[in-house]
Amino acid sequence: MHGKVFFIGGGPGDPELLTLKAYKIIKKADVIIYAGSLVNEKILEFARDDAEVYNSASMTLEEIIEIIEDKAKENKIIARIHTGDPSIYGAIAEQMRELDKRGIPYEIIPGVSSLFAAAAALKVELTLPEISQTVIITRPAGRTPVPKREDIEKLAKHRATMCIFLGVHKIREIVDKLLKHYPPNTPVAVVKNASWEDETILQGTLENIVEKVENKGIKRSAIIIVGKILEAKDFKRSKLYNGDFAHGYRQ
Repeated sequence: MHGKVFFIGGGPGDPELLTLKAYKIIKKADVIIYAGSLVNEKILEFARDDAEVYNSASMTLEEIIEIIEDKAKENKIIARIHTGDPSIYGAIAEQMRELDKRGIPYEIIPGVSSLFAAAAALKVELTLPEISQTVIITRPAGRTPVPKREDIEKLAKHRATMCIFLGVHKIREIVDKLLKHYPPNTPVAVVKNASWEDETILQGTLENIVEKVENKGIKRSAIIIVGKILEAKDFKRSKLYNGDFAHGYRQ
C-alpha cells in the first residue's frame, strides 16, 4: 500500500492566509516537506509534535522524491508545502511526474498566490471595465530560459495588466523592455514580501521605478505589477451590480 502526498499552497506568507483544507492536512500529516527558503515557518506550528519535518531548500528533486517514496511505502500522509499557489512557478509538475512513475497517489491543494496578496496590499482590482480585462503573469529569462515568443517586450504589446515574478533584480532591463510599448507615465508597483510583517510597497511609473527599487535595495521576493489599473479612478462601473443590467438572478 502507498500513503498519499498533498501538494499544498502555503500562501504568500501570512499564516492566516493558509486555506482551511491545507491547515487540516498539515495538522494530520505524518511527514512535512516544506520549501524553507520561502514558506513562513510559522505554518509548521500547525503540525503534529511527532511529525517528521524536512526543509527542501537545499535538497535536489531526487532527494525529495526518495523521502516521499520511502514514507509513502510506510503508508504515511505527506504534506509537501510550497509557497503561494504551487501551480505558478512551483516546480510541482516534475515531482508529480516522478510520483506517477512510482504509482504514488497525490492531490493538489491550491493556495493564495503572492500576486493576489500584492494586489490586496495595493488595494487594487487587477481587472477594471474598459481599462484592462487581461492579466499577464510572466517572468524574465534567467538561469531558467523563457520561450522567445514570451519575452516581456513581446508581451508588453498588449498593454494589459502585467504581473512579473522573479525579476526585481532585473528591474532596469525589464523597464527598458516595457517602455517599448507602454507610455513612460504608466503606473508600476513593486511589492516585496506581500502579507509578511516586513511587507514593502514601492509605487511609481516606468520613468522612476528603477531608481526607487535600487535605492531601496530590493533584489528578491518581490512582484512587479504594471498597468493603468494601479491608479485608475475614472472607470465605468461593472454590469454585475448595475440596476439597468438584467441577468439570471436579477430582472
